[in-house]
Amino acid sequence: MSAAKPPNLLFIIMDDLAWGDLGRHGNPVVQTPHLDRLHDQAARLTRYCTGPLCSPARASVMTGRYHYRTGVVDTYIGRSTMRPDERTLAHVLRDAGYATGIFGKWHLGDRYPARAMDMGFDTANTHGGGGIGQFGDHPGNTYFDPVLDHNGRPTPRRGYCTDLFFDDAIDFIRQHRDQPWFAYVGTNCPHTPLQVPDDWVEPYRKQGVPESHARVYAMVENIDANVGRALAQLDELGLAEDTIVVFTSDHGPCGSANHNGQPRYNADLRGMKGTLYEGGIKVPCLLRWPARFRPGREVDRIASPIDWLPTFAAACGADLPSDRTIDGVNLLPLLTDETADEDWPERLIFMQWHRGDVPQRGRNSAAIGQRYKCYRPENGGDELYDLVNDPHEQHDLAADDPDRVAAMRRAYDAWFDDVASEHGDETFAPIRIVLGSAAEARSYLNRQDWRLYPPARDGWGTDLPGCWPVHIQQAGAYRVELHTPPDAPGQAVLHLRCGGCTVERELDRLEAVYVFERLDLPAGDQTFEAYLEQDGQRFGVLHAWVERADA
Repeated sequence: MSAAKPPNLLFIIMDDLAWGDLGRHGNPVVQTPHLDRLHDQAARLTRYCTGPLCSPARASVMTGRYHYRTGVVDTYIGRSTMRPDERTLAHVLRDAGYATGIFGKWHLGDRYPARAMDMGFDTANTHGGGGIGQFGDHPGNTYFDPVLDHNGRPTPRRGYCTDLFFDDAIDFIRQHRDQPWFAYVGTNCPHTPLQVPDDWVEPYRKQGVPESHARVYAMVENIDANVGRALAQLDELGLAEDTIVVFTSDHGPCGSANHNGQPRYNADLRGMKGTLYEGGIKVPCLLRWPARFRPGREVDRIASPIDWLPTFAAACGADLPSDRTIDGVNLLPLLTDETADEDWPERLIFMQWHRGDVPQRGRNSAAIGQRYKCYRPENGGDELYDLVNDPHEQHDLAADDPDRVAAMRRAYDAWFDDVASEHGDETFAPIRIVLGSAAEARSYLNRQDWRLYPPARDGWGTDLPGCWPVHIQQAGAYRVELHTPPDAPGQAVLHLRCGGCTVERELDRLEAVYVFERLDLPAGDQTFEAYLEQDGQRFGVLHAWVERADA
């Protein structure tokens, strides 16, 4: 590697890709020749513990911090937006002279001030929410010909989503070939819905693979082809030697992609996405850097998404933020020094995820050491597994070793007290969407970001009432456009409230859109709510667009 030029970074992260979705991991069906070759060329973290779900994993990748510190609790209804004062990997590398670009899934905030383009990325071509077609994304989007946000501007595209994300990343690499660059590619595949061109699926159908599994494998094979394109571009531009390529996933497979309840191949690992068993958190983790990493090196020390920021800062000559706790460790010595693992210090990695606005102590939580995992499932007591001798977690040792369980639980409690209180009472306060800002002239309020009124159940459903915490940057006249769901009641009262602005309109029949050309909204922190009411029951609107009327 030239001393004058730090390495480039191509970070590729899948959504719901399982450990067993690669040919090199024993899958007898899927075709992944490019990833298999990358596997052979790369160093591999064989004890990488990711997840446990999309936004939590991505918040840690971006910040080097446990996701609770960043305000991220869950994946939807206002719980997945990262605090806008966080310093991200993109910030750190941009400050070190890197061009920064993200292509695909961000899932840490769709509205200003928490969009990827607000959080250190110079170029951002992304879908909304947690996936294409979900609330938070552009209405009507599918994996084919989606509308993507190009630096905040909705842009219709032609093609298949994964192909488009890699097209954009490759274009970015070409444009910045003469300077250090960081390209983050986050696909929404192979997450459901299993939308993929039939040409990719048919070969698996012909082998008798069940339809849902055939579609997953088709998505994985398409990913493989796109990774091959990106690697070929690095070769063509003469950048391969000095580029760190990472390929991984945010967590294990989703149960909704099972076939008649039967999961696809995952090397007999226990559990799925959302659980903290190995099937939910063990994923491929490949790192290729020809200038520094020996091909085929296997690193068996435990690692986590929190480790990426300190590792890449060290590799790229960037400075870590000094004004906050960085939980991760620099893994570069393990990847470059064949003897570093002999004196590598013992550590515990902590994981937790569940639905809810705030963390609940112990609920679906784990402390993971180099040998033992102490896990408390969603509805159960503590379990203890020896991951060295029982990697498939078939033998619970909690009753045989209560002292170890107690010690690991004490360590977890200390961790929970720390990360769940970093910002005091504001740690899990909803991140307010800023309305009326020049940075985002037209704001899109949707169910991905709403907060539900307790004691409503979680969800996106029409029969739930929600509201949006907002900050109105400037008082004045605003144009508000409300879109109603087709399954809402026709005869109802439409309510819109924000600060002292109140609108009530009796409806004889339901219209798809209601427009208020000029509403006077007050400045400051407010709650924006819009719903239909019938016989005392509230039904949330589908979404709303808000912009200054005189902009």
